[in-house]
Amino acid sequence: MSKADLIFIAMCKDILENGYSSEGQVVRARWEDGTPAHTIKKFGVVNRYDLSEEFPILTLRPTNLQAAIDELLWIWQKKSNNIKDLNSRIWDSWAGPDGSIGKAYGYQLSIKHKYPEGEFDQVDRLLYDLKHNPYSRRIIVNMYNHQDLHEMNLYPCAYSVTFNVTGRKLNAILNQRSQDVLVANNWNVAQYAILVHILAQVNNFEVGELVHVIADAHIYDRHVPLVKELISRQPYPAPKLRINPEKKDFYDFRVEDFVLENYQAGPQIKKIPVAI
Repeated sequence: MSKADLIFIAMCKDILENGYSSEGQVVRARWEDGTPAHTIKKFGVVNRYDLSEEFPILTLRPTNLQAAIDELLWIWQKKSNNIKDLNSRIWDSWAGPDGSIGKAYGYQLSIKHKYPEGEFDQVDRLLYDLKHNPYSRRIIVNMYNHQDLHEMNLYPCAYSVTFNVTGRKLNAILNQRSQDVLVANNWNVAQYAILVHILAQVNNFEVGELVHVIADAHIYDRHVPLVKELISRQPYPAPKLRINPEKKDFYDFRVEDFVLENYQAGPQIKKIPVAI
């Protein structure tokens, strides 16, 4: 069975059994009907995925990997902050009339910075370091820019990645300030696993570990029965990820270059309420 499922089940059980409820507190998030969206949370959740063993995608229910990759490329490759450049509608609630989500995510990755080696944005600096100085302990991409927070329609949730090459293996730590576990957990895990795979292929590395650090891992009150039903399901074996081997340039990858073979999953949970 998929190890990603086992990690997810253990995390959800821990939150439900040992988490802290926000009931009685003033919370920002609201349901569509205006009711405060309370959560049960755990602080400082750390999950480790060995990408050399399997691709970490849930089988308890399907994760739309194609849409997840599309969003990843929107941020990291297109470096866009406009939903018109995105093929799904997941950001519609945070976009303005012009389609912009403000100075968030892709916008931050598009800003050029001066370095001794030249002027790079953060993604190009990452690519430069992995090629020229792969064993550096300073390979970090960070989207949490305090100067621009007031102009972001949503502060970055998954906000930084630290890359580390050990031997021939490329590892990464994804830092996330907050996560809606039911809606976004495996979506983010699958996305950043794909990012590690892309960067490994571009630089002739092997994939290593993805470590996911979540400061506030929470389950919303209206999601509790959905999560309980989900983690009671029987997992399937992990599928096999196939990547187009011809792609060697980071900016050449497209959604169709990634295929999951033998992906079995339980039924999708439809109409999940989303707190805004």
